[in-house]
Amino acid sequence: MKALVLSGGAGTRLRPITHTSAKQLVPVANKAVLFYGLESIAAAGVTDVGVIVGDTADEIREAVGDGSRFGLEITYIPQDRPLGLAHAVIVAREFLGDDDFVMYLGDNFIVGGISDLVDEFRRTRPDAQILLTRVPDPRAFGVAELDAAGQVVGLEEKPEHPKSDLALVGVYLFTPAIHQAVRAVRPSRRGELEITHAVQHLIDAGADVRCTIIKGYWKDTGNVVDMLEVNRTVLESVERRIDGEVDDASETVGRVVVEAGARVVNSRLVGPVLIGAGTEVRDSYVGPFTSVAENCRITDSELEFSIVLRDSSIDGVGRIENSLIGRHVEVTPAPGVPSAHRLVLGDHSKVQIHT
Repeated sequence: MKALVLSGGAGTRLRPITHTSAKQLVPVANKAVLFYGLESIAAAGVTDVGVIVGDTADEIREAVGDGSRFGLEITYIPQDRPLGLAHAVIVAREFLGDDDFVMYLGDNFIVGGISDLVDEFRRTRPDAQILLTRVPDPRAFGVAELDAAGQVVGLEEKPEHPKSDLALVGVYLFTPAIHQAVRAVRPSRRGELEITHAVQHLIDAGADVRCTIIKGYWKDTGNVVDMLEVNRTVLESVERRIDGEVDDASETVGRVVVEAGARVVNSRLVGPVLIGAGTEVRDSYVGPFTSVAENCRITDSELEFSIVLRDSSIDGVGRIENSLIGRHVEVTPAPGVPSAHRLVLGDHSKVQIHT
């Protein structure tokens, strides 16, 4: 069995972060979202992995390498344009051959991994198996319709009027039967070859398509709100560990991780908190559900429920919360102009200002 991991796409909902970084490499709890997926695949006993890459191919290659750090063998598969999940299967045809495979969207996060799902598929081997979860607003997802016996009878991609609240999670398991199906579908109104249409083709042809409804935690980390929520979830499971330097004037409360090489001076950390290697926190408060990556500087500030990426500094700005701060960012006080804000914002930025 092989794995196909999708790591292309523009990540428009995470702009401006994704103007300069692949969305799959934005970290939660100081580790790229993509890495959690690769670890889940390895834990399921699948080691031969094809990674679909697009415009951010160089960055993905540099981060993942040959896969040996995850116990995997990685083959990179270029996709010139993000033309849909079914198109990714077509592009990967030579790599996949006639093997069964699990397709994993690289920006998805599933607590508990996929080992049980892969084991079930290997044991029963339907033509396709999809993963579903109940969501409050299914219009943003592929949606499954089940009959009274719990069998999949229909799939729709981002329907205006969903027939259920069961959304497709970004993990699919297929036999080689999917290859004929992906070539049979036509582009959707979005101009993409939808995997939902390919699976529907299998259903219409009488193939054995099964589903598993998960009750655990799943998120598509495609926007800032979901990134922060996943960060919170991961940090809830960290164990207290102080490998860096914390001076006597500082206080650490609860599940606090201070990596080796980090320094905390005259500050208060209330967990769950993760402070990356080489970062200095001075005269500051860092509160729950916050991860600060390596080589950052937090000075005379308060930070809570946020993600700070590497090589950034926050200096003397009071309180920041519910924020995603990119790499090499400087956050400083505004100059002393009454009732004025000074901003330098990239394309597609979002700013909330208290007035």
